[in-house]
Amino acid sequence: MTYQMLEMMVGLRLDVVHTLLEHCSSVKVKRLFLHMVEKLGYSWFEYLDLARIDLGQGKRVIEPDGVYDSKYRISLR
Repeated sequence: MTYQMLEMMVGLRLDVVHTLLEHCSSVKVKRLFLHMVEKLGYSWFEYLDLARIDLGQGKRVIEPDGVYDSKYRISLR
């Protein structure tokens, strides 16, 4: 359901998204969001400065038996 909601948000503004990601305190949320918007292929994704977004250290698990995404170090379905 979250993925479907993101599919409808084609008008997200890069500056707003970047500010929200910088201030978000949940590493899992940030990694999951980045994983999903990259898969959706939003044009603004390539302009995000990931160096300014704290993605924490180590692996995170959303789905215990999920597939591991090595770029965002997260296991999900």
